Amino acid sequence: MRMYDIIMKKRNGGELSKEEIHFFIEGYTRGEIPDYQVSALMMAIYFRGMTPEETAQLTIEMEHSGDVVDLSPLGEHTADKHSTGGVGDKTSLVLCPMVAACGGKMAKMSGRGLGHTGGTIDKLESFPGFSTAMTPEKFLENAENVGFVIAGQTANLAPADKKMYALRDVTATVDSIPLIVSSIMAKKLASGARTIVLDVKTGSGAFMETEESAFELARQMVNVGKHAGRNMAAVVTDMDQPLGFAVGNALEVKEAISVLRGADVPDLRELCLVLGTNILVRSGLAETEEEARARLEKSIESGTALDKLAAMVRAQGGDPAAVYDTSLLPQAPVVHTVKAPCDGYIAAMEAKDIGLVSMHLGGGRATKEDVIDLSVGVVLAAKDGAYLHTGDTLATIHAKTEADAAAAEEELLKCYTFSDEAPVRPPFIRGVVT
Repeated sequence: MRMYDIIMKKRNGGELSKEEIHFFIEGYTRGEIPDYQVSALMMAIYFRGMTPEETAQLTIEMEHSGDVVDLSPLGEHTADKHSTGGVGDKTSLVLCPMVAACGGKMAKMSGRGLGHTGGTIDKLESFPGFSTAMTPEKFLENAENVGFVIAGQTANLAPADKKMYALRDVTATVDSIPLIVSSIMAKKLASGARTIVLDVKTGSGAFMETEESAFELARQMVNVGKHAGRNMAAVVTDMDQPLGFAVGNALEVKEAISVLRGADVPDLRELCLVLGTNILVRSGLAETEEEARARLEKSIESGTALDKLAAMVRAQGGDPAAVYDTSLLPQAPVVHTVKAPCDGYIAAMEAKDIGLVSMHLGGGRATKEDVIDLSVGVVLAAKDGAYLHTGDTLATIHAKTEADAAAAEEELLKCYTFSDEAPVRPPFIRGVVT
């Protein structure tokens, strides 16, 4: 078997066999197949696509290219959640404690963010002393005792994906749906959870900008997960504006804590309730969606979800006092108020550009080597559909210096469109794929 023949077959629109996909992934992982041939194959996949069977097989081969986590000691109620990314996405910090308070076992591996804001790992490091490095034994122990754990990804989790993604990033093949599906699902399957729920973003601040492409991605990921024997659901949600009001690491942690205390952050709360409902039902922890949602809401009202977050922080070396007193989280020295420049409704917001404002303040990283300032970012005072008068508070900028704040204000104001007429917004939850 030759890689040359596999490339030609896919270039000509053929369907690759299980054996050919195995040969390609095994050989590339071992370093026996050069980057230029893999780049050629990925471009062929980009233009020719893959059948559901090919995509599923590619995912399984990538899953087994490295370590596969065994969560069976935790029982049948293990769950994981994945988001396709977006601005202000602090969902895991709310969802995981809620599910844990309802008897689930959320065993998550997360990475660091590259782009406008930090990843979940970066956000959690806002807690003084918090660590995501742990042995496999400690990972299972924390998941069992606390109900959830969030650790950094092991170096050998789906190594084929790491190698392929680096090539996709420089060969204009990142947005191939079969390659996206296999990249995401290989890591999720290798992480071992029985139930996997996906949050697929759509809109100007999302990777999948159109609703059609978001639903296609959701369907393919759900199908691959089912093929692998997992309980699956995907929720397609709006990302034309940031999720919640806070954009920036410690600021997002603070907002997540406020939701666990019962604060009214409608989109973030609703998303976590919908994701959590699907987890509880599909993992067998609730018989109906109504029962699941009621239990999740009760976890907030009773304070048990907030206590679970504190227990997780404590178990991973952080200071749980910061859960109950958010003034202990990193705070920027400069807090600058941005005023509305005119009367009118907020007709549109450029979510991705608002994320870039946070990044330029130091809240994200352009390269893996960049150091994030956990304290900086933007807190919105109003979102799409709100009517503001000139001089009303539009947002608050948290910055390192006055000069940074002034530059951020100029950049932020360009992210808004105002109108005399109230905008018509599509529903935040676009649909659920099962």
